[in-house]
Amino acid sequence: MKAPIYIYYQLDNYYQNHRRYVKSRSDKQLLHGQNQHGISSCQPVEVNNDRPIIPCGLIAWSLFNDTFTFIRNRAELKVNRKNIAWKSDREHKFGKNVYPFNFQNGTLIGGGKLNPRIPLSDQEDLIVWMRTSALPSFRKLYGRIEKDLDVDDVVVVHLMNNYNTYSFGGKKKLVLSTTSWLGGKNDFLGLAYVFIGSSSVTIAVVFTLLHLLSPR
Repeated sequence: MKAPIYIYYQLDNYYQNHRRYVKSRSDKQLLHGQNQHGISSCQPVEVNNDRPIIPCGLIAWSLFNDTFTFIRNRAELKVNRKNIAWKSDREHKFGKNVYPFNFQNGTLIGGGKLNPRIPLSDQEDLIVWMRTSALPSFRKLYGRIEKDLDVDDVVVVHLMNNYNTYSFGGKKKLVLSTTSWLGGKNDFLGLAYVFIGSSSVTIAVVFTLLHLLSPR
């Protein structure tokens, strides 16, 4: 596998598209911080001890927090965790002067915690997680290995199993993938585009012939 090698975590039977879950966030708060009012949409995770939670809402509260360490030939493979989120999200949706506040301090802890000294625009794990998936099985980018992996290489993965998927019958998977200038290795979209394009051309030819043979 030629570098960069993309590391994804995959969750199955996890409905990030649930209406209550998707609505439980405040985009204005993510961009402007606690001076922004109107976080009622974040219920039931909007305040704790009468103080606002930043970032509020169920999506942030359930942040994925498993960690992975990769070992090859007894040496650790470095994982680049930078620039895993969309640039547009980092620059325009999460504030550079907005810091986590009163987060995961309640009696019921959801997922991962955030460093209160790092602004939300640099909390890329959170930014990736907050871009919710439309399907119950999805992958999210964890990082990149920037060294080639050779044939017969043995890579040992040390997993810190923090995230509870057992209570709802979910599954977790770890995926290593590479991309080319054409994108990923999934053939579905390419085949779908070819099929739809070919069908459109065929229908266009048929209607053109019908028009030439029997014009209005």
